[in-house]
Amino acid sequence: MFNPTVHELVAAARERLREAGVYSADLDARLLAQFVLDWTTEHIVVSGPAPAPDGFESRYGQLVARRAAREPLAYIVGHREFWGLSFAVSPAVLIPRPETELIVEEALALFPARNDRITVIDACTGCGCIAIALASERSHAQVVATDISMDSLDVARRNAETHRVAERIQFVETDLMNGIVGPVDLITCNPPYVATRSRPGLQPEVRDFEPDVALYGGDDGLGILSRVMVEAAQRLRIGGYLLCEFGYGQDIEIEALIDQTAGLTFLEFKRDLQGIARTAVIKRTP
Repeated sequence: MFNPTVHELVAAARERLREAGVYSADLDARLLAQFVLDWTTEHIVVSGPAPAPDGFESRYGQLVARRAAREPLAYIVGHREFWGLSFAVSPAVLIPRPETELIVEEALALFPARNDRITVIDACTGCGCIAIALASERSHAQVVATDISMDSLDVARRNAETHRVAERIQFVETDLMNGIVGPVDLITCNPPYVATRSRPGLQPEVRDFEPDVALYGGDDGLGILSRVMVEAAQRLRIGGYLLCEFGYGQDIEIEALIDQTAGLTFLEFKRDLQGIARTAVIKRTP
């Protein structure tokens, strides 16, 4: 009886994913194989030409079918890397994006001493990636991480325990910063900012699988962002900072929202590798 090799099965999966419109078909086909086999990249290169282990073809085929249906890879394997750390993810949380690391990068630049005793609110924490990355980098940081979804907070708590920072992060189920008392040194936020009217044009991975509550910010995408500005101004100490992510092409509207909010001053935008403005750096002023 013919036993296909791992490489042959991966090649077939690659073609199936391409036909399904998965832009990262080559990478995803390999990563799913490594996930099932618990092999490193080096191992799959060396051992891939050998016949596939018993049970691999069936299990691998099931996961490839899920990816071909455009389920995100991170939900299938159950984790995603962010800031060099592995975070558990589930359909209850937004999958961390590389551009969100700009918030962490700028926060560390604003508070450069590793022993800084900073107080932080991380609103819309999701899987906890921003809060946990900051707590990992700043050993004396005290963080309040909020989310409107208890399922999301359950994922974030598990991640905090995994990375051994749970004792310095308080997780609170609330809408944005409702009930959270300041003043604090820093507020970080990756809020829902996708315009509801943009839903039909989103990739299936986002539109059909990621949680609506973490994606959509009203018809124009600015509804929750405007609330973030007001609530942050009420909770930041004078001289404190708000770092807020926003959507593609929203930079002009974000500057206007900041200008309209008493006590906030726009400093700059942080841009991704494509030069797209992604994060607003905002200061609390008298």
